[in-house]
Order: sequence, then C-alpha cells, then structure tokens
Amino acid sequence: KGFYYKKAKLLHPGEDLCCLARLDDRTRFVIINVGGIKYKVPWTTLENCPLTRLGKLKSCNNYDEIMNICDDYDVNCNEFFFDRNPSAFRTIMTFLTAGKLRLLREMCALSFQEELVYWGIEEDHLEWCCKKRLRQKEEEAAEARLYEGEMVFSETTQCAFQDDSRLGLCMRKLRDMVENPHSGIPGKIFACISISFVAITAVSLCISTMPDVREEEDRGECSRKCYDIFVLETVCVAWFSFEFLLRSIQAENKCAFLKTPLNIIDILAILPFYISLIVDMVSTKNSSKPSGGAGNKYLERVGLVLRFLRALRILYVMRLARHSLGLQTLGLTVRRCTREFGLLLLFLCVAMALFSPLVYLAESELGAKQEFTSVPTSYWWAVISMTTVGYGDMVPRSIPGQVVALSSILSGILLMAFPVTSIFHTFSRSYSELKEQQQRAASRQMR
Repeated sequence: KGFYYKKAKLLHPGEDLCCLARLDDRTRFVIINVGGIKYKVPWTTLENCPLTRLGKLKSCNNYDEIMNICDDYDVNCNEFFFDRNPSAFRTIMTFLTAGKLRLLREMCALSFQEELVYWGIEEDHLEWCCKKRLRQKEEEAAEARLYEGEMVFSETTQCAFQDDSRLGLCMRKLRDMVENPHSGIPGKIFACISISFVAITAVSLCISTMPDVREEEDRGECSRKCYDIFVLETVCVAWFSFEFLLRSIQAENKCAFLKTPLNIIDILAILPFYISLIVDMVSTKNSSKPSGGAGNKYLERVGLVLRFLRALRILYVMRLARHSLGLQTLGLTVRRCTREFGLLLLFLCVAMALFSPLVYLAESELGAKQEFTSVPTSYWWAVISMTTVGYGDMVPRSIPGQVVALSSILSGILLMAFPVTSIFHTFSRSYSELKEQQQRAASRQMR
C-alpha cells in the first residue's frame, strides 16, 4: 500500500472536465463521487482491496451490477455516485491509498463503524487507539440499549394487569408508586418512608450492640430498652415485608422478579428476622427442658446463629440503591472496572510478596525487637503499610527495616494511584450516563 498514493487525487470543480476529455483515462482511472466530492482513482489502486465495495466495481459487467453497488452511474463521464458521508470516505480513501485507517474526531465512532461496514473495510485495520475508542463506544451503546430495554419492559409488561379496567388502573398506579419515585407525590412519599425505615433500622442495629444491651441479652433478660428495640425492629421488618409484597404483586414475571439483584438483597435482609424468631422459639423450648453440657453447647451455637442473623440486618442499607443515583453509579462503576480492580489487587499482592520477606530479613537479623516472627506475619504489616493505614501494631525498629518500610509506603502510594485514575473517569462517565438515562425516562413518562 502507498505505491499508488500520488496517482489518486481529489478533483476540484472544473478540473474533472479537463481530465475526462481523454478517452483512454476510462480504462486507467475511475471517478468516485461521494456526497458531491470527486476523486480520481486508478483501477490498480482498487484492485488491492478486491473485497471492498470499490474493489467490486472492477468485476461489474453490466449496468445492473453497477447499480447494485453504487447509487448512480454516469456512463459518459465514467463517474460512480455514492450517497454517503464524504468526511468518512476521505479517511477510507486514505486507507486505500496509504494504508492508514483512523477515526475522525468530529464524527461519531458508531457512525464511522457503519461507514466501514458499507464500504467493506474490516475494523481490524483500525489503529489500536481508534479501535479502543470504538470498543468503548460500543460498550456504552450496548449498556444504553439494555437500560432502555429494561425501561420499556418495565413500562409495558411489568404490570400484571394491562387492561383499561379499574383493577388494571390501580395496578399501574401501584407500579408507579413502588418502582418510580419521580412518578408523582405518592411515589415520593413511598420512597421517603422506605428511606426513613432503612435509617431507623441502621440506628436500632447500632443501639442493639451497646454493652448494656448485650449483657442483658447474654443473661436472658429483657429490659424496657431491649423490648423497645425489638418492637421497632418488628415494625421496620413489617414495612419491608409489606413493600416486598407490593412489588411482587405488580410484577407479571415472578421468576424474573426474584432474580433481580435488589430483590435478592431484600430477601436476604428480611428472612433473618423470621428465622431468628423461629430459632429463638425453638431454643426457648429446649432451654426449659433439663439438660447437661450438651444443652449448653446447643444454646451457645443457637446464640451464635442468632447474632449472625441479626448482623445481616445491615443489608437493609443496600436498599437505598433503589432511590440513590450515587449508589447505582457505584455499582455500575464496580461492574465496569473489574479489570482495574484486578490490576490493583495484582499490584498489591506482588508488592506484598516482595516487601514482606525483606522486612522479615531486616528485622530478624538486625532488628532490636523481634516483632516479625515469620514471613506470613509480615504480610499483614505490608498490607497496612502499602495502603497507608499503618495501625502501628508491627513497627520495624532497625534502620534497614525502616528503609524497607519507607520503600513499601512510597511504592504503595504509586501503585494504588495508577488504576485509581481510570476508575475515577469511569465513575464520572457512569454518573453522567445514568443521569441522562433518568432524564430521558422522566421525559418519556411525561409524554
């Protein structure tokens, strides 16, 4: 490629009349008119890419075959007309003559991809930077189509009653209230109540872990404060169960409803309360019976299970993702940046495997205090030092150990900063996309 670069040129207005006066040019050159811009190209240049749309012109034998490839054809001037983007064709023409294919800054990458498909140019010929930009745009477009499809699906088939009866109207209003806080005053009130109960649950969980409440629980007693916390938790769980029931009633496809991540979180947050009640009732019956050491072990295990189930109440906080654009952006960023998080973990593991033996060697051989007893125990020190946490439970005392510590801290700052930039840009882009999608959904609903 590039051998016929000087022979293919752009024709200016009036110049094509002079060059077309020669009859022998028809056998050596062809005039390509794309969007009003004409190019004089030798047939030998088009023969280099026989699978492209322009390369197929050489094998055309009649007028019908030519019209299947181009939009129009002038027999007198031997000029082929194409009603396509002239800016994109200029880049494609540069590729056919010089072998370089790049995206246009002023043109959408997806539109340029359509031009490549039309002209028969493979995307593998793109430069690596342009190909990366095209793949990024494809991912964004696929996610946008997926979101739009989910919105259309929720608007058309999510409600179980789509008729115009009174019951169908009530179900549509119920769907808007529980699923779309921006639908009106009922939806906003429902969302505010849900958020309030989530906050109350988080506060009650914090109060239930106070030392005096824990002591009463261990002794098997229940004071007024413990009883109030139980009543408050029962009311919150009753609201969450009622909300989950409303969401399940208006959903047509129950299996798809149960597979939704937020609904799975709701189930995992609600079930522990009922399971703990059942376990508590069973343990109360068993404790009333006389038993020996086996019964005490059973009660200890039951108490451990109850504490674990109660700790799962913190999953209620994840329900805020239904009403928070920031949490939705966080989830989308984590899903998009799995490779960056993997790189971050890889950097941390490699540096940890490097600095842990070094600090162990420096402290075990030259240290005044033996805090680093083995390399596995040094891993903890390497992690908290590289993440700049530094609890101070393990501190190198010798000068070589302090030099290793300084190196690990500086390298940790650099290694942690490398993927963070990409994650930040992805978070900003995801936030803008979700905000635009919500605005489009709100405008569609208003229409």
